[in-house]
Amino acid sequence: MFLSGTAAFAQRLPDRNLTTGPVLETLWPLEFDLLPPKPDTVSIFIVGDIMSHRAVSKSAEEHGFGTFFKHIEDRIGGADLAIGNMEFPLAGKPHTGYPAFSGPDEYPQYLSDIGFDVFLTANNHILDKGTAGIKRTIEVLEQKGLMYTGIAATAAADTLLNPLMLHVRGLRIAIVNFTYGTNVGPWDKWPKVNYMRKAEILPMLERAKASEADLVMVFPHWGIEYRLHHDQEQEELARWLVENGADVIVGAHPHVIQDVQYIGGAPVIYSLGNALSNQNDLNSRLEMAVTLKIVLERNQDPRLLEPAYEYLWCTKPGMVEDSYSAVPVTLPDSLWRVKSDHTDMLATYKKIHEENHPAGSH
Repeated sequence: MFLSGTAAFAQRLPDRNLTTGPVLETLWPLEFDLLPPKPDTVSIFIVGDIMSHRAVSKSAEEHGFGTFFKHIEDRIGGADLAIGNMEFPLAGKPHTGYPAFSGPDEYPQYLSDIGFDVFLTANNHILDKGTAGIKRTIEVLEQKGLMYTGIAATAAADTLLNPLMLHVRGLRIAIVNFTYGTNVGPWDKWPKVNYMRKAEILPMLERAKASEADLVMVFPHWGIEYRLHHDQEQEELARWLVENGADVIVGAHPHVIQDVQYIGGAPVIYSLGNALSNQNDLNSRLEMAVTLKIVLERNQDPRLLEPAYEYLWCTKPGMVEDSYSAVPVTLPDSLWRVKSDHTDMLATYKKIHEENHPAGSH
């Protein structure tokens, strides 16, 4: 259960009369039990859809992955927990893009190397290469020691991964991830993909509660593509999720930024948009990363602070770097090689921000 608001923390020192008596007598022993520790803060950094279009994979083959998140590596690596939606299976070569994806094995490894901790894998593209593709995805992720949620190879793995329970600096976090559907299949019971069915979601929320999670984070893959506002179906499900224990909801799939709403005190971020892709529509090139901060204090419930939002822009090869790169909208104009793209970014940011304007964004 979270407490809202921002508290002031004052150190309470014992009353002392330092003008009389020996110095040691007035300063010793200090009453350390009267000095409350400073609150600790756990930070969680989240980005939206990480895509693997063929042009993205090809550029990585030529230039490497290093520029993809070069300009926000400090946010990713500096967070206690970093989460991204891996919207492609690792089905092996040939690497393919839309409509049936298969991304390079090195892609999630690069993301892990720069600080991403958890990959969300329940999305409409995870079965693009069928059962063989999802099986290989799980094998590669587990061979590399990468954490994921949203899918599972067996019933035993399903219990461990859905929800994914993490202990981050004393905070118990449950992550629930599911998708409205998949473009292909499923053809077999296992491996399993979490679908947007209440009968499947509720047991995950109940397991989170039974595990005494301090923070229950729900990541639905939902909504209407390219629509800038959430629809009634999303809102109705969001209300049900909050009623059943969700503390934070962060959505994906529309490939554009959608609005933010509060339901029962819980932030519902309907869509963060694309983190990195080869999509051309200007709205789909604007992304919103979110940072959550949770304050931990002795003898008090954790407190979720107001989410902080940062707008990013997916630049293509030659615009800022030789390859793709997600850059903050605040990146100086002088770093752009293609000035017209900077102009497009500012115009798109202005339009989307005025329509959605989540608190704390910049």
